[in-house]
Amino acid sequence: MEESERPTKLRKLSHDNAGPQGVEQSPTQPQHDAMSGNGQVSKMADQEKPSQAGEQRSEPVAKDESDGDDGGVILPTPSIMAPRATEIPGTSTDPPISKNALKRLKKKAEWEAKREDRKVLRKDKLHKKRERQKAEKQQKIAEGVPPPVKQKREKADQLPVTVIIDCDFDELMHDGERISLASQITRCYSDNKNSTKRAHITIASFKGELRKRFDTVLERNYDSWRGVRVFDENFLETAEKAKEWMAAEDGGVMTGSFSKYANLDDDALQKLKDEGEVVYLSSEADEDLMELKPFSTYIIGGLVDKNREKGICHKRATKAGVRTAKLPIGEYMELQSRKVLATNHVNEIMVKWLECGDWGEAFMKAIPKRKGGKLRGENDEDDQNGASAEQAEGEHEAVEQTSSAN
Repeated sequence: MEESERPTKLRKLSHDNAGPQGVEQSPTQPQHDAMSGNGQVSKMADQEKPSQAGEQRSEPVAKDESDGDDGGVILPTPSIMAPRATEIPGTSTDPPISKNALKRLKKKAEWEAKREDRKVLRKDKLHKKRERQKAEKQQKIAEGVPPPVKQKREKADQLPVTVIIDCDFDELMHDGERISLASQITRCYSDNKNSTKRAHITIASFKGELRKRFDTVLERNYDSWRGVRVFDENFLETAEKAKEWMAAEDGGVMTGSFSKYANLDDDALQKLKDEGEVVYLSSEADEDLMELKPFSTYIIGGLVDKNREKGICHKRATKAGVRTAKLPIGEYMELQSRKVLATNHVNEIMVKWLECGDWGEAFMKAIPKRKGGKLRGENDEDDQNGASAEQAEGEHEAVEQTSSAN
């Protein structure tokens, strides 16, 4: 065949869609139009293999309209350039959970799963206890033992004094510490209810995880607490409200430790109301609280932190401009351990003082035995008694020696 009759070979215009067989091109690289020998843009490659271009693009592409009518440049969309974090294996937006956290979650789930079983066990235990008491009572009757006389309980009096438990430390406590604080608050209510001289118990800043525990696990038991008020507001706003209910007609009577104020005239009583103070109790305070006063509010920090946040209640009160004071434990007691007490112990001490008006007696009744507390002066009496015994023993030995010599 002559050279003039041979068909002319088509010139390869672009290498963009060409590549080794079986190798898929990256969708992240833009496809450029080929340049022909005369400098004009050629679209032959896109026209020859439109199906291949469609197969290679798994997602829609954006067309650049800034190049005018010359066909434009095909660019990949951002979704092609950067895949989502959730699409990459092994990646997650949530922080990783430690092994200890997983153990705590597992333990909590197991505890919640056995809630009904524990309720059944408590009921069964209570039923057995009542059956045992009933059998013991019948046995004593059969033996002729007279039943014990039930002592008549003294009528409880409401006094015009308020105790606020400041619970604005929710973020500083762990779950276990919140559980302990919830138990201490419950104990505060119980001690005040069983006292013959009651204070107005109030919970301030009652929110967060502590409130959630009371509302869920404890089934809002505080709704049935008679004489207890709960507020979301902080201790300052709650203390202002306390002035109103203490000054009301049913705010309290002057009895117990307040008996000395019982015979005041109206002017003196109004002056006493105006002089009502707000005191934040703190072991870091320099001043001792020597007595509780009518129409006054005493604030206890509702915090269980194992002494991590030392002095936080004192700083909080000082910043708010509230007077701070501490119970006079050092004046009346000698403790073998530190003088920091739990929330319910501080409340119980003040309730006992309202009954008897004696800090020493109140401390001995409320402070746990494990603290190893003794009233000041007891050791001196023991030393005097010991010295007297030694002196008497020495005199007795001297008499015996004199008798032997004779």
